[in-house]
Amino acid sequence: MDSTVTNAEKYFGQFCSLLAAYTRKTARLRDKADQLVKQLADFANTEGPEMRATVRDFVEDLAQVQDYRQAEVERLETKVVMPLKLYGAQIKQTRAEIKKFKRVQKNEIKQLEKLEKLRRKSPSDRQMISQAETNVQRASVDTGRTTHQLEETVDAFQRQKLRDLQRIFSDFVTIEMVFHAKAVEVYSRAFQTLEKYSPERDLQDFRAKMHGGSGHHLARPLLDASPSPCVPWPPGSQGAQSTVRSQRHEDEQSGDSVEEDLGGQEQGPRH
Repeated sequence: MDSTVTNAEKYFGQFCSLLAAYTRKTARLRDKADQLVKQLADFANTEGPEMRATVRDFVEDLAQVQDYRQAEVERLETKVVMPLKLYGAQIKQTRAEIKKFKRVQKNEIKQLEKLEKLRRKSPSDRQMISQAETNVQRASVDTGRTTHQLEETVDAFQRQKLRDLQRIFSDFVTIEMVFHAKAVEVYSRAFQTLEKYSPERDLQDFRAKMHGGSGHHLARPLLDASPSPCVPWPPGSQGAQSTVRSQRHEDEQSGDSVEEDLGGQEQGPRH
């Protein structure tokens, strides 16, 4: 009976500690997923319309899974961890009954030892021996009564322990199954959302913005920009020649500024 209570105290305490840690880690996983949801929502605002809509749908599904995880944490606390914590009081009460039995048992042994001592030292003292025999009989009755009570107490404790163990871990498995079933359903929808995404429209939008912002245009060839090798420049055409050179110089500067703009865009931070 003593070993039954001792083993329950040991292992139920370990179960409580481990499942409490399991619940805390599940809560931390929920918190990290909430941070991921926030970062994805911020990222969506920096992308094209198709990716923005896809990520927002995905974020809603991911957030819904965390709602289910929150419910999982609350149910684990209520139906698994708390009953194991309360079990300590029941174990303490049962152990007190065992200690009471041991005291009564020790008293019976003590009375028996006194009786044997009297019989050896004073075999003719019938009055003392009779009193000692009465004390032994009372101690024996107390021991019998206490033993019966203890047996009933430990039997009820063992029956309740087995039922509680079955119920607590059945609740644990049920809570986990419900969460994972709902999570698989939502994750499947999230997977379909990501699978349906096509980057082509966002790429077209990106390229249009990129070319529109660069200032690139289809340049027409300057057919009369250079004179015929056989015909010298007339005096009045020096102004035209300088105009063409200045136009080329401006085009080169424009091209350099575009490359700098694109380079700055490529080196910018990711959001």
